[in-house]
Amino acid sequence: MAITLSNVNSEAGLQKLDEYLLTRSYISGYQASKDDMAVFTALPSAPPASYVNVTRWYDHISALLRSSGVTAEGEGVKVESSACSVSPSADQKAPAADEEDDDDVDLFGEETEEEKKAAEERAAAVKASGKKKESGKSSVLLDVKPWDDETDMTKLEEAVRSVKMEGLLWGASKLVPVGYGIKKLQIMMTIVDDLVSVDSLIEDHFYTEPANEYIQSCDIVAFNKIWLPKPLEGLLTPLDGGVVTVETGANLNLEFLNLS
Repeated sequence: MAITLSNVNSEAGLQKLDEYLLTRSYISGYQASKDDMAVFTALPSAPPASYVNVTRWYDHISALLRSSGVTAEGEGVKVESSACSVSPSADQKAPAADEEDDDDVDLFGEETEEEKKAAEERAAAVKASGKKKESGKSSVLLDVKPWDDETDMTKLEEAVRSVKMEGLLWGASKLVPVGYGIKKLQIMMTIVDDLVSVDSLIEDHFYTEPANEYIQSCDIVAFNKIWLPKPLEGLLTPLDGGVVTVETGANLNLEFLNLS
């Protein structure tokens, strides 16, 4: 189902977006998508702090963009209603003659002897090193919501923590009031990225019996990288506020959540 959010730069539009994000971590689904990027780019700057839910979502999407290395200003995008147009840069305005020349380039030609030899040398070097690829870890904050105010929250948390698998470690938790006497469970978990899929964990364990007797829905509030391969450990520079920068030309922000 299509989602319509209009005039997000106005107070009325921001208020509607804030209400929409009250029970959601993303514009749609359980992870960041093109829908989040469409709304994110429609906002010229960070929203006022008074819009708590929009600010939380905006900061999270900003952190995801920074951790993926997307930090450049770009060439300029203008969003008008539901249409999106990009102004081409000078480099993109190439003469027609250049386009005709590109037609002569064979992108799917056979490998040359030099290319085959280089590929074989790279494969041999990897095999000789005998080093396995080291998997990263992530810290994930979940919002687990009950069916109503009569749901036993102790049993709900027991159902959540009963999920056990390789690469999954449950952490601190707390109950947060939602309204009308209903509370939700906020719980941290640490996962090994190559071993645990958060979406599969939610769908296969929380939305099936017996957990779904207590759990009405579950949202991902924050998803942050907390581990780097050893070659980068010596390049970390800790700053105030739990932010870490990497002196490698790319910025990585690690946010630590306090549930006490």
